[in-house]
Order: sequence, then structure tokens, then C-alpha cells
Amino acid sequence: MTKGMLLLFSISVHLSACKPDKEELDQHNGSNQNEEELITTVRASFTQVGGGHTAEFSWVDIDGDGGNAPVITGDTVFVGTSYNATLLLLNESVSPADTVSSEVTDEAEAHQFFFSTTGGSLTWASYGDTDSNGLPIGLLSTWVAMGAGSGSITIILRHELNKSAAGVSNGDITNAGGETDIEVVIPYLVQ
Repeated sequence: MTKGMLLLFSISVHLSACKPDKEELDQHNGSNQNEEELITTVRASFTQVGGGHTAEFSWVDIDGDGGNAPVITGDTVFVGTSYNATLLLLNESVSPADTVSSEVTDEAEAHQFFFSTTGGSLTWASYGDTDSNGLPIGLLSTWVAMGAGSGSITIILRHELNKSAAGVSNGDITNAGGETDIEVVIPYLVQ
């Protein structure tokens, strides 16, 4: 698998909307309106610690759930290398594209990413960012490429979760609760 290679891959996708903290009252008819944030694009940039190699992973579904299949692009990382990862979430169904990552940052106390991998060759190591309470967010993280092999990365964003529940701040989703805003699976190769 090389950079830019498009893969049809079995994925589990669940898109849902984050609701704003305060519902807006429609001035014209008195009804409540919940603005939805659509996530059409997840990009993960893995940059080798100390500089050098960068790997780009992406999941793109411009027409949203139920339309065309998402375009999933995996990439290659190198054995024995640590990477700093940065996530970018976009809604590219509008022009200009909406940077949903900014909304996650603005509502950091209500959001957290969770990561898992199959294949055992690439491992999530730690969070690289925190909210105002010192609890993790996950737009920044650190990963280690352990040995040659392949597998998949699962990225889950939870909203309105319990960040203080047992194990959650260490990346265990078991007790997190909340709603899943997006869950994507992207392939990787370690060589």
C-alpha cells in the first residue's frame, strides 16, 4: 500500500450531529433549531518525531451518510519510528469548507478522540493536547510504529462524554458514554 492509493475497505461509520450548547430560538416561528455539524472529511497527518517523514491518512465522504462510498486513503510509516499526529476535521459539503476541528477546540471540555488499531504494528501512545480541565482532547497525539505489518486505525470522536470516568483520560472508551460524532477506519502499512 502506498500513499495516495485508494482502498475499498470495510468501515464502520456513524455520523451524528453535535448540538450547540444553547439552542437558538427561531425568531420567525418560535421553534427550536439545532444546527448540525457535518463531518465529511477526517485527515490524519503523522510527522516523524524530530522531523523527516510525513504520512497522510484520510477518510472523505463529501455527500454524507448513505450516498457514495467514502474515499479512504492509507499510507506507510516506518518501523521503529515515533510520530506526532494531527487531526483535521472538515465539512467540505459547503464552500468554503467548515473547519469542524475548530468547533472541537472551542468545545474541548465536551469532546475527546479515541484510537485503536488492528494488526499490532502501529500503536497509539498518548494524547498531545488537553482541555481547560487538563483532560485529553486528541486532535494531537503520539504514535509508535513497532514492527513491519499492516492493519487499520480506528478514530472515534465522542461528544458530551464523561471525561472523568474510569480509564477515559487514558484513552479507554469503555466508560466514556456520550454520543459518537464520527467513527472511521483507515488502513496503514508499517515497513
